[in-house]
Amino acid sequence: MLRFLAFRVLRALLTVAICVSAVFLALRLAGDPADIMLSIETPPDVRSHYRELWGLDRPLAEQYLRYLASVVRGDFGLSFADDRPAFAAVVDALPKTMLLGACALMLALLIGLPLGVLAALRHNSAVDRLAMAIAVLGYAIPIFFLGILLILLFALKLRMLPSAGSETLWHLILPVVTLALPLAGRLARFARTATLEVLGKPFIRAARARGVMPLSVILRHALPNAAVPLLMFIGIEIGHILAGSAVVETIFAWPGIGRLLVDSVSTRDLAVVQAVILTVTVVMVAANLLVDILHIMLDPRLGGFSRSASKPA
Repeated sequence: MLRFLAFRVLRALLTVAICVSAVFLALRLAGDPADIMLSIETPPDVRSHYRELWGLDRPLAEQYLRYLASVVRGDFGLSFADDRPAFAAVVDALPKTMLLGACALMLALLIGLPLGVLAALRHNSAVDRLAMAIAVLGYAIPIFFLGILLILLFALKLRMLPSAGSETLWHLILPVVTLALPLAGRLARFARTATLEVLGKPFIRAARARGVMPLSVILRHALPNAAVPLLMFIGIEIGHILAGSAVVETIFAWPGIGRLLVDSVSTRDLAVVQAVILTVTVVMVAANLLVDILHIMLDPRLGGFSRSASKPA
């Protein structure tokens, strides 16, 4: 068990290190940030001063080592735009993204899980085909198109909901729905597949042969066993939520880290871009590590707790 967890933790740390290094090199090799931040009319001596101030005059390898050392110390540098700490900008925007993502995940679970389980219980019926058609439609629509469509309908046409901002809970509805519907579609298809796989297991047929009530078979035997792959799926989908938040937050002017990332990339504010990506990477890796731990708790055989694995050969 400890060896398994140690391997997962080391893999998580390696993933974070590779991601941070790739982003650092990609941003530096894409061009000189001073050319973006400063106008063409900027005098050469002023340009040299700012390049020295931002550390851009040093060799690339030295910039990389200095950046890694500062990250280890918890110093993510200063924003090129307003000279405030880059991580402070991320901390200000992160709660908004967490609120948006948590609400979208809950809504997707409320829609996708019942739809997928219902489709599995009515396999090859009209209900199954209708449920899967709804699911396919949900995740096939691009997020940006769905967001614009919802704005046109509920904000401009019906004037029921605000289209931008984050002042009230009403501002949360359209971004959450936009982010949740594609996730609900993917979740419904996966829940259907996982439930069908469990329903075909011998212990389900044995329970039915013993005369166990159908509802009890589903609630006590099928769904708990289908929850293990579903848990892994949800852990992976956290990455899709964070990736989709950049599009959704930009469309609805939601002040989260997704919009902060888009704005920082457009101005080549390297310190903020690196802080955002590092934060997103750590959140995704931590979420998947937590899912791995929960997976071991639900299925102890993965951690070496099974009797067959503990017996001597």
